[in-house]
Amino acid sequence: MISIYTDGAAKGNPGPGGYGVVMLFGELRKEISEGFRMTTNNRMELLSVIVALEALKKEGTSVTVYSDSKYVVDAVEKKWVFGWEKKHFKDKKNEDLWKRFLKIYRKQEVKFVWVKGHANNKENNRCDELAVEAAMGKHLKADHWFEEEKKKEKAGLF
Repeated sequence: MISIYTDGAAKGNPGPGGYGVVMLFGELRKEISEGFRMTTNNRMELLSVIVALEALKKEGTSVTVYSDSKYVVDAVEKKWVFGWEKKHFKDKKNEDLWKRFLKIYRKQEVKFVWVKGHANNKENNRCDELAVEAAMGKHLKADHWFEEEKKKEKAGLF
Protein backbone atom coordinates (compact mmCIF):
# COMPACT_ATOMS: atom_id res chain seq x y z
CA MET A 1 0.00 0.00 0.00
CA ILE A 2 1.31 3.41 -0.99
CA SER A 3 0.37 6.47 1.03
CA ILE A 4 0.27 9.78 -0.80
CA TYR A 5 -0.07 13.15 0.89
CA THR A 6 -0.90 16.17 -1.26
CA ASP A 7 -1.42 19.89 -0.93
CA GLY A 8 -1.78 22.94 -3.12
CA ALA A 9 -1.23 26.62 -2.44
CA ALA A 10 -1.81 29.94 -4.19
CA LYS A 11 -0.69 33.41 -3.14
CA GLY A 12 -3.86 35.19 -4.12
CA ASN A 13 -6.58 33.28 -5.88
CA PRO A 14 -5.62 33.51 -8.68
CA GLY A 15 -1.96 34.19 -8.20
CA PRO A 16 1.36 32.38 -8.05
CA GLY A 17 0.80 28.83 -6.85
CA GLY A 18 2.39 25.49 -6.24
CA TYR A 19 1.79 21.95 -5.14
CA GLY A 20 3.55 19.54 -2.83
CA VAL A 21 3.46 15.75 -2.70
CA VAL A 22 4.89 13.21 -0.26
CA MET A 23 4.75 9.57 -1.35
CA LEU A 24 5.46 6.79 1.17
CA PHE A 25 5.98 3.07 0.68
CA GLY A 26 7.55 1.36 3.67
CA GLU A 27 10.88 3.11 4.22
CA LEU A 28 10.82 4.70 0.76
CA ARG A 29 9.93 8.36 0.49
CA LYS A 30 9.56 10.66 -2.51
CA GLU A 31 8.78 14.37 -2.46
CA ILE A 32 7.57 16.30 -5.52
CA SER A 33 6.76 19.99 -5.91
CA GLU A 34 6.39 22.57 -8.64
CA GLY A 35 5.33 26.21 -8.91
CA PHE A 36 3.26 28.19 -11.41
CA ARG A 37 3.13 31.92 -12.07
CA MET A 38 -0.69 32.27 -12.27
CA THR A 39 -3.15 29.65 -11.05
CA THR A 40 -5.67 28.90 -8.28
CA ASN A 41 -5.56 26.95 -5.06
CA ASN A 42 -8.09 24.37 -6.32
CA ARG A 43 -6.03 23.75 -9.47
CA MET A 44 -2.94 23.12 -7.36
CA GLU A 45 -4.83 20.83 -4.97
CA LEU A 46 -6.04 18.74 -7.90
CA LEU A 47 -2.73 18.85 -9.77
CA SER A 48 -0.90 17.53 -6.71
CA VAL A 49 -3.04 14.39 -6.77
CA ILE A 50 -2.63 13.97 -10.54
CA VAL A 51 1.17 14.30 -10.43
CA ALA A 52 1.39 11.80 -7.57
CA LEU A 53 -0.74 9.21 -9.36
CA GLU A 54 1.18 9.75 -12.59
CA ALA A 55 4.42 9.06 -10.70
CA LEU A 56 3.31 5.47 -9.95
CA LYS A 57 5.15 2.93 -12.10
CA LYS A 58 2.58 0.10 -12.09
CA GLU A 59 -1.11 0.13 -12.96
CA GLY A 60 -3.50 -1.35 -10.41
CA THR A 61 -1.52 -0.07 -7.44
CA SER A 62 -3.41 0.26 -4.17
CA VAL A 63 -3.06 3.85 -3.01
CA THR A 64 -4.46 6.00 -0.23
CA VAL A 65 -4.42 9.71 -0.98
CA TYR A 66 -4.54 12.05 2.01
CA SER A 67 -5.68 15.55 1.10
CA ASP A 68 -6.97 18.58 2.97
CA SER A 69 -8.97 19.63 -0.11
CA LYS A 70 -12.70 19.09 0.26
CA TYR A 71 -12.94 20.16 -3.39
CA VAL A 72 -10.92 17.14 -4.53
CA VAL A 73 -11.91 14.56 -1.90
CA ASP A 74 -15.64 15.23 -2.08
CA ALA A 75 -15.68 15.42 -5.89
CA VAL A 76 -14.35 11.85 -6.02
CA GLU A 77 -15.75 10.22 -2.89
CA LYS A 78 -19.24 11.67 -3.44
CA LYS A 79 -18.92 10.77 -7.14
CA TRP A 80 -19.65 14.31 -8.36
CA VAL A 81 -16.81 14.21 -10.90
CA PHE A 82 -18.38 11.24 -12.68
CA GLY A 83 -21.62 13.21 -13.13
CA TRP A 84 -19.62 16.19 -14.39
CA GLU A 85 -17.91 13.90 -16.88
CA LYS A 86 -21.26 12.61 -18.19
CA LYS A 87 -22.30 16.24 -18.77
CA HIS A 88 -18.96 16.98 -20.48
CA PHE A 89 -17.93 19.24 -17.57
CA LYS A 90 -20.48 21.85 -18.67
CA ASP A 91 -20.03 24.97 -16.52
CA LYS A 92 -17.36 23.28 -14.37
CA LYS A 93 -13.97 24.77 -13.65
CA ASN A 94 -10.70 22.92 -14.21
CA GLU A 95 -12.06 20.65 -16.93
CA ASP A 96 -8.54 20.03 -18.24
CA LEU A 97 -7.29 18.77 -14.89
CA TRP A 98 -10.39 16.71 -14.11
CA LYS A 99 -10.05 14.89 -17.45
CA ARG A 100 -6.37 14.27 -16.75
CA PHE A 101 -7.25 13.08 -13.25
CA LEU A 102 -9.88 10.60 -14.44
CA LYS A 103 -7.50 9.09 -16.97
CA ILE A 104 -4.86 8.26 -14.33
CA TYR A 105 -7.38 7.57 -11.51
CA ARG A 106 -8.92 4.73 -13.50
CA LYS A 107 -5.53 3.01 -13.79
CA GLN A 108 -5.06 2.69 -10.02
CA GLU A 109 -6.98 1.54 -6.96
CA VAL A 110 -7.37 4.86 -5.16
CA LYS A 111 -8.94 5.62 -1.82
CA PHE A 112 -9.20 9.22 -0.57
CA VAL A 113 -8.97 10.37 3.03
CA TRP A 114 -9.67 13.96 3.99
CA VAL A 115 -7.29 15.41 6.60
CA LYS A 116 -7.60 18.72 8.36
CA GLY A 117 -5.15 21.22 6.91
CA HIS A 118 -2.59 22.98 9.10
CA ALA A 119 -3.23 20.53 11.92
CA ASN A 120 -1.02 17.89 13.49
CA ASN A 121 -0.50 15.77 10.40
CA LYS A 122 3.26 15.77 9.81
CA GLU A 123 3.12 14.76 6.14
CA ASN A 124 0.27 17.12 5.25
CA ASN A 125 2.23 19.94 6.88
CA ARG A 126 5.29 18.96 4.83
CA CYS A 127 3.22 19.07 1.64
CA ASP A 128 2.05 22.55 2.60
CA GLU A 129 5.68 23.65 3.05
CA LEU A 130 6.59 22.21 -0.35
CA ALA A 131 3.61 23.87 -2.05
CA VAL A 132 4.24 27.30 -0.53
CA GLU A 133 7.96 27.10 -1.28
CA ALA A 134 7.21 26.12 -4.88
CA ALA A 135 4.75 29.03 -5.27
CA MET A 136 7.46 31.45 -4.13
CA GLY A 137 10.06 30.09 -6.55
CA LYS A 138 11.92 32.26 -9.05
CA HIS A 139 11.33 30.18 -12.19
CA LEU A 140 7.61 29.53 -12.12
CA LYS A 141 6.01 27.66 -15.00
CA ALA A 142 2.96 28.81 -16.91
CA ASP A 143 -0.37 27.12 -16.17
CA HIS A 144 -1.22 27.46 -19.85
CA TRP A 145 -4.82 26.28 -19.73
CA PHE A 146 -5.68 28.59 -16.83
CA GLU A 147 -3.94 31.60 -18.37
CA GLU A 148 -5.71 31.05 -21.71
CA GLU A 149 -9.10 30.81 -19.96
CA LYS A 150 -8.42 34.10 -18.17
CA LYS A 151 -7.49 35.78 -21.49
CA LYS A 152 -10.78 34.59 -23.02
CA GLU A 153 -12.73 35.91 -20.04
CA LYS A 154 -11.06 39.33 -20.26
CA ALA A 155 -11.68 39.47 -24.01
CA GLY A 156 -15.35 38.73 -23.37
CA LEU A 157 -15.27 35.57 -25.47
CA PHE A 158 -17.43 33.69 -22.96
